[in-house]
Amino acid sequence: MSTMSDSLVIARRNLIRMTRIPEMVLFGLVQPVMFVILFTYVFGGSMKIGNSTDPDVYKNFLMAGIFAQTVTFATAGAGAGIAEDMHKGLIDRFRSLPMARGAVLTGRTFADLVQTTLTLVVLAVVALIVGWRPGFADSTNIGQILGGFGLLLLLGYAFTWIGALIGLSVRTPEAATSGGLIWLFPVTFISNAFVDSSQMTPWLRHIAEWNPFSATVQACRQLFGDPGLSQSGAWPMQHPVWASLIYSALIIVVFRTLAVRKYRSATA
Repeated sequence: MSTMSDSLVIARRNLIRMTRIPEMVLFGLVQPVMFVILFTYVFGGSMKIGNSTDPDVYKNFLMAGIFAQTVTFATAGAGAGIAEDMHKGLIDRFRSLPMARGAVLTGRTFADLVQTTLTLVVLAVVALIVGWRPGFADSTNIGQILGGFGLLLLLGYAFTWIGALIGLSVRTPEAATSGGLIWLFPVTFISNAFVDSSQMTPWLRHIAEWNPFSATVQACRQLFGDPGLSQSGAWPMQHPVWASLIYSALIIVVFRTLAVRKYRSATA
């Protein structure tokens, strides 16, 4: 209870900071909206999903990938925020206080989760405007749709712990932003997010099918009732919901442990 209380205090501090720097939240909303519009209208008529090149089919296929990309790209912001606190000496001040060791990082990731949730809500509204229709399959219900968004937020929360570790490991916020994006691009693009993985070369397809990011995208398409489910014998593609939960839990356990350990020894 003490750890949770300390974490909520830090989360509140970060949320207040976000409200005082509204452009930070605004820019976080603009980027994913641009991705939706660009991919929908620039690539929509040229992508083949199954045997169809219908732009409406691609819109419904695309959105799960855009949602997943958006929640994972929050990693760079999380790393930059922690690196900035390190650079200013705030982490050293927090560490001198009688509080739980992991509370600073947990509070930061909670605050990032709130911002990611806001971004996801806005993005879902934009997706509906451009033609995304969850429930493409008749059997889809509101519970499944909410479950899909829950998996997305869990993945985003898991990835913020990777960002926390990066933020504690570099010297400047700029380095944290660059370090947070370099590995995200291959993770998000070597996946089933934007193209059907069955169209990839065999060795690349295997990487995409076992990518944790792909598991969440596949699970969301299944829960949203969207077209384009990867037809693969790989276990994550056959059981995407379980795979998404397991991958996210493992990432949280591993990287939270590493980040808290790094927090104990890191200096500004």
